[in-house]
Amino acid sequence: MVAAAAASLLALARVNASVPSESLPLSVVLVGIGLGLEFLSYNQTKATSGSIAQIPFTAAVMVAPAATTVLLVTTAELIVQVVGRRSVLKATFNLAQIALGLSVGSLAYQAVGGVPFGTLGGVGFVESAVRLGLATTVLVVTIMAVNSGTVSAAVALTMRRSWISVWIEHTKATAKFLALLVLLAFYLTWLSANLGLIGTIGMAIPLIAVRQLYRTTLELTRVTEELLDLMVAAIEARDPYTSGHSQRVAKASEIIARAIGLSPAQIERVTVAALLHDVGKIDEVFARVLAKEGRLTAEEWEVMKRHPIRSAELVGMLTSLRDVVAPVRHHHENWDGTGYPDGLRGEQIPLASRIITFADTLDAITTDRPYRKALGMEEARSEFVKFRAKQFDPAICDCVVSESVWAELYVSFGQRDGSAPAALAS
Repeated sequence: MVAAAAASLLALARVNASVPSESLPLSVVLVGIGLGLEFLSYNQTKATSGSIAQIPFTAAVMVAPAATTVLLVTTAELIVQVVGRRSVLKATFNLAQIALGLSVGSLAYQAVGGVPFGTLGGVGFVESAVRLGLATTVLVVTIMAVNSGTVSAAVALTMRRSWISVWIEHTKATAKFLALLVLLAFYLTWLSANLGLIGTIGMAIPLIAVRQLYRTTLELTRVTEELLDLMVAAIEARDPYTSGHSQRVAKASEIIARAIGLSPAQIERVTVAALLHDVGKIDEVFARVLAKEGRLTAEEWEVMKRHPIRSAELVGMLTSLRDVVAPVRHHHENWDGTGYPDGLRGEQIPLASRIITFADTLDAITTDRPYRKALGMEEARSEFVKFRAKQFDPAICDCVVSESVWAELYVSFGQRDGSAPAALAS
């Protein structure tokens, strides 16, 4: 469907565009720069990669907003897909959504008065911005909207989620880069129109520098995340019954935080707090208790109730994690004030802590222990309802037990047979 729409719009772009012949060589050079940057892409996450090739590709469309340029970009991306050994299905989708985005963008650019940028050679930056600033913005927004819409649809189908919720999440994450992308695309296009072929080729150097800066920043972030994962794994090695517990709690907390409408930045911090909520258990004082099979004595329970305090102390040693100290310390507080370590109640408890409480409890009661069997997911759901406004924030509870959110949590926990609540503790 996307491929058919892209093909028809390519035809429309050819009919509506009238591009001077001297603009096409510049477009070819810009597409070539974009292709090179695609091969210098970097890993954004364990599953995705990123590049800044969109900037020269967008500039190529502005220089020559025609079907020829769209075909050039699509061909460049085809080379990337083949060399990267993408599956036929994934490659077809990627090429179709790129062609569709550029085609619609080209038509939108022309519709608001955009002209081939090559015709503005020798025109000053400010004057060019006045004449084509709006058209550039419309072009970039259109390309991003098409990309976001199609990718969100694919993700929603794969994850069985609402397209709207996925689209909103994706758009929030990318919208903050909109102004920068518009500026860079416009500036690169203006420079190309005024520097000619040789000057345009030379601009590959600063683009590579920008790419390297982004890559270095992301790699530092990834190293930090991997160190946190390593630390958590070391902690959980003490307790064979909670292997993978922190990762599952982090994933469930992410789902809940997104479901209640937190921003991407807030979701990220909640996820980090959830990952580290039990980090204090690495302290030797908890080793004997964690190794014990069976129920804890009253004395042992008092020892374990100190682990949120120790976790918060360790997390607070890192400046970059100071904002998650409180969420970590209070993840065992109860809505009615009966929790620990400080007996906070209601909205005195940090929002992130209230979210982690749900995720932590869900994993605890969906895991077999020597002294009790795990409950099934529907039994777990009933337990959450039972402890609503006692252990759990009632508003968040209503969201968590709703059909859509509970289904996503169920999938994230791997649909473990016979696994879920017993007594809402942990």
